[in-house]
Amino acid sequence: MSTPFPFTAVVGQDDLRLALLLNAVSPAVGGVLVRGEKGTAKSTAVRALSALMPEVDVVPGCRFSCDPHSPDPGCPDGPHEPGAGVARPARMVELPVGASEDRLVGALDIERALAEGVKAFEPGLLADAHRGILYVDEVNLLHDHLVDLLLDAAAMGASYVEREGVSVRHASRFLLVGTMNPEEGELRPQLLDRFGLTVEVSASREPDQRVEVVRRRLAHDDDPAGFAARWADEEAAVRARITAARELLPSVRLGDGALRQIAATCAAFEVDGMRADIVMARTATALAAWAGRTDVLAEDVRQAALLALPHRRRRNPFDAPGLDEDKLDETLEEFGGQDGDGGGDDDPDPGPDGPGGPGGQPEPDDAPPGDGDAAARPEAGEGGEPRPSGAGEQSPVRAAEPFRTKVLSVPGLGEGAAGRRSRARTEHGRTTGARRPRGALTKLHLAATVQAAAPHQRARGRSGRGLVVRRDDLRQATREGREGNLVLFVVDASGSMAARQRMGAVKGAVLSLLLDAYQRRDKVGLVTFRGAAADVALPPTSSVDAAAARLESLPTGGRTPLAAGLLRAHEVLRVERLRDPARRALVVVVTDGRATGGPEPVALAGRAARLFAAEGVASVVVDCESGPVRLGLAGRLADELGGTAVTLDELRADAIAGLVRDVQGTRRAA
Repeated sequence: MSTPFPFTAVVGQDDLRLALLLNAVSPAVGGVLVRGEKGTAKSTAVRALSALMPEVDVVPGCRFSCDPHSPDPGCPDGPHEPGAGVARPARMVELPVGASEDRLVGALDIERALAEGVKAFEPGLLADAHRGILYVDEVNLLHDHLVDLLLDAAAMGASYVEREGVSVRHASRFLLVGTMNPEEGELRPQLLDRFGLTVEVSASREPDQRVEVVRRRLAHDDDPAGFAARWADEEAAVRARITAARELLPSVRLGDGALRQIAATCAAFEVDGMRADIVMARTATALAAWAGRTDVLAEDVRQAALLALPHRRRRNPFDAPGLDEDKLDETLEEFGGQDGDGGGDDDPDPGPDGPGGPGGQPEPDDAPPGDGDAAARPEAGEGGEPRPSGAGEQSPVRAAEPFRTKVLSVPGLGEGAAGRRSRARTEHGRTTGARRPRGALTKLHLAATVQAAAPHQRARGRSGRGLVVRRDDLRQATREGREGNLVLFVVDASGSMAARQRMGAVKGAVLSLLLDAYQRRDKVGLVTFRGAAADVALPPTSSVDAAAARLESLPTGGRTPLAAGLLRAHEVLRVERLRDPARRALVVVVTDGRATGGPEPVALAGRAARLFAAEGVASVVVDCESGPVRLGLAGRLADELGGTAVTLDELRADAIAGLVRDVQGTRRAA
């Protein structure tokens, strides 16, 4: 077994370490979500925490880690009589992003259940994590059905398995820790709210600190055991401090003044629900216990707000989590009456109890060099054909307010990643038929299994009431649900779109479609065209807020190279199809349909559009033409694409036209 990197050897990341330690002191805080760029010791710190957790007493032989002093009366391995138990280290269980439902909640031996009538249940990760830590790396990439199961277990403190009349329930209370890179997409609001605390981490820009990080990492890799031994005293001190803080925690007094500050802070920042108030109260109490105090001070409330509120203030996926610290200080002062004495400043531990900087504050969006910044800087024209950033360019305009859009779906039946847009064969959804299992059986089709076994009962010597079932009789249920698609936006940023009010409306429409893509768990990409060329402003990604940031800074001007935009989009789809052949695409072209620049621009655009139609790519054209005289060019483009055209007004979900519009296109073979 490999030796983990010591928790106390992690350089910097004070907020991250403090949030983890507070949950070790008081698991009721509700877990930690760690957001940050890659290579910032997120996983290292989380894995190191398990070595500091106090041991737990368990019932000997119980697979569900029952507490011997108050065993679960419904434990599948029970009933257990209260008594002495055995001590073991608290577990840290890792949930892989690609885990199956059976691996998470456990699996039933369906063959034994049918043939012998017994409940043969194999516990899953939720059982292993009971009274320990459940760690999900890249939690924002977790499949929706696994997120639903996590939400249920976190809310009820138990896991329920219901399959074909066999029911199993067991306790599952754990410290939920997740890490994520926001560039790869955001979390669903329901799961985001389940994390008690959140911290933003980033790599230090101080050369001395970076040198120390590298020095310690290399020393650990060269001699893990020796490196851990050098930090053993510090690890033991923190472990003892956690135990002392746990013992002190019941004695900590949360006075009315601190409660009033907590309530006023949550109200001032307009957080939804009451969970934030409860988490802040528990966090402030844990902070006092960690500092060795029995009274909660204003400084504890402030630190608790910085850890518990930023991720609860998001109103849509394009809002960066964060907190206005000036407003926080004003609220605490207005509803104060306590003076903070800096209880953490005298602490000998320089890490978790130090100043740590502003916890939970957002980092600036990471825009790649070149595209965004260069596009926003107008360049002097040199005559001739306008360049993408040449003469005639107008500065970016703000997007209009987003609105709820109609559902645009890909026709046919796909087999892509789980989502909420188009019909697909999935592991979850309504049952549509049965087939022989390919590999492990996951969803039994009971009627089809019985039907397959029934003709062979006499030949198999059946004599009793039980059905004689062989493996060849088992049938897998086929289900139909929804998949996520690749929504590729092809946006006209030419001079014909440059009227400020008009472009603001166009950006608002694209922003609305991006919000819809976020809710439906799609990947998105952004191609823009203007002047003489087209650019991939954002390669396909799960981060719709990155797409929104690129859209916001999009300038306009120049001619309309429609063909170049379509050809660039076609190339993006070709490459993405090689990476993920199961994910179907929906191309959304946002234009007035005009094509200018170069020889025969209209004919060239038509030939480019017919490439999409020939390959059966689903497409929709958002017609941005306005004014009393309309040429209908966007409608002709939609015909060439083999898709359909909608106006900006028709895109709204509350338009008079139908609520759901399937884009036209040739059905691709599943």
